[in-house]
Amino acid sequence: MTTQGPPVHSRRRRRAARLAVQVLPGAALLGLLALTWQLVAVHNTYLVPRIGAIWDQLVDNPGEFLDAAGNTLQESAVGLGASFAVAFSLAIVMSHIRVVERAVMPVAVIINVTPVVSLAPGLAVALGFGMAPRYLVTGIIVFFPMLINSLIGLRSVDPEALQYFASLDASKLEVLLHLRIPSSLPFLFAAARICFPLSIIGAVVAEFSTAGNSNGLGSLIELAAEDEGTSKSLPEVYAAIFCLALLGLFFTLAVTVLERRLLSWHPARAGQPQA
Repeated sequence: MTTQGPPVHSRRRRRAARLAVQVLPGAALLGLLALTWQLVAVHNTYLVPRIGAIWDQLVDNPGEFLDAAGNTLQESAVGLGASFAVAFSLAIVMSHIRVVERAVMPVAVIINVTPVVSLAPGLAVALGFGMAPRYLVTGIIVFFPMLINSLIGLRSVDPEALQYFASLDASKLEVLLHLRIPSSLPFLFAAARICFPLSIIGAVVAEFSTAGNSNGLGSLIELAAEDEGTSKSLPEVYAAIFCLALLGLFFTLAVTVLERRLLSWHPARAGQPQA
C-alpha cells in the first residue's frame, strides 16, 4: 500500500503562508515609513519632497536615470571585480606563506582606516581625470573586507578533511581547488553581502570626490544639489537616491539567491527553504 504525500493545494497553501510570513512584516514597515515620509513632506516641502514628486522625476526622465545608473553600475562592477581578484589572490598566497601575511596585513589595515575621500583628489591628479580613479576608489573601499573573509575562508578547512587529502598525497593545488576554495565559499558570500552594496557607495563617493566625464547617479545628485533654486532639484536628488537604493537591493537579492543555490550542501543551509 503506497503512502501519498500531502495534496498539491495543501502544499501551495503552506508555501503561500510561509511567503506571507516572510514578506508581510517588511512590506508593512515600508508602508509605514512611506506614510510617515508623505506626512512630513506635506508640511515640510523644502525638507523632503513628496513621493509623487519623486515618482514624477523617474517617470518623466527615465533615460537620464537609467544612463546614470548604468555608469554607476559600471564603476561599481569594475572596481569590485578588480578588488576581488587582487584580494582573493593575495589571500591564497597569505594562507600558504605566513611571511607574506605579516608583510601585507599592516598595509591592508592602513588602507582600510584611511578615509578614501581624502585619497580621491590625489588619485585623480596622479591617474588623470578619467574613469581610473573612480575604479580605484571603489576597489579600495571593498578591498579589506574581501581580503579578510577570503583569508579566513581559505583557512577554515576541516582538519580531518585536510588529513584525508594528505593521506592521498594530494598536491597543494589539488587541496586548494577541491578543499580550500569550496570551504571558503560561505565566507566569500558573507563578504559579497557586504561588498556588493558597499561598491555602490564606493562608486558614488568616487563620483563626488573625483572629476571626470561620467554621468553617474552621484554626479546627478551633485548637479541637482548645486541647482537647489529650482523646483525639481530636491525631487531629482531623492529620485537618484532611490535608484541607488534599488541597485543596492538588487545586489543583495542576487547574492542571497546565488548563495542559496550554490551552498545548499552546506550544514548552515540544511532545512532552509530554497529560493
